[in-house]
Amino acid sequence: MRGHPRPGRLLGSGRTADVYALDDEAWVLRRYRDGHGDAPAEAAVMEYVRGHGYPAPKARATTRSDLVMERLSGPTMIGAAAAGELDAREAGTTLARLLIRLHTIPPRRRSADPATRVLHLDLHPENVILTPDGPAVIDWDNTEEGPPGLDWGVSAVILAQVATDTDDDPRAPLAHDILTALLDGCPDPSLLTDDRRGGLAPARARRAANPTMSRREVELLSAAEDLIRTLLKSAH
Repeated sequence: MRGHPRPGRLLGSGRTADVYALDDEAWVLRRYRDGHGDAPAEAAVMEYVRGHGYPAPKARATTRSDLVMERLSGPTMIGAAAAGELDAREAGTTLARLLIRLHTIPPRRRSADPATRVLHLDLHPENVILTPDGPAVIDWDNTEEGPPGLDWGVSAVILAQVATDTDDDPRAPLAHDILTALLDGCPDPSLLTDDRRGGLAPARARRAANPTMSRREVELLSAAEDLIRTLLKSAH
């Protein structure tokens, strides 16, 4: 699909963008709101990781705020897990494998640190689509290059924020089980415990600075970090 597509019906809305159907049903339009996003940069990273065999949808930018993406068929990981169609442990293990696989991809730019890799920095069950060909990762708006431990930390903190919100979020038990499996699948606990490798403290700080988070989500960060450290001791 070329040119500037005209959005059709609204398919879904996130914190910073809306997703619309297009006349060509093989594609969707992701349109950022309020100055968020950099569609050309996001499309470039998606095509780069796809070139290394990573499961991300085809994408191209038409403006700074508009990203045309391949339409994927299947439920989100969290949707499948909540419906009982996917075991929570399998979900967490799949997330771990997706992180490990992503971190085999070399950075696009030269780095003095040989550990630097492409990071997603928002890899959680709502951003994984379970397609007939396997899981595919969407929403690359936060991507950067850096230490893999930061990616592990952000994914763990996102899940732990939900897992610790036992009073208000019915997904808390499910998130706890997914988080446990994710941490079990981490190849080296120091990715999370050593701040020089990314780690939990930088991940927590990054989440705290996220302007889209609610006050309640920020309040949960301390308990989330404590939960992760407790589970790491049990897992390893």
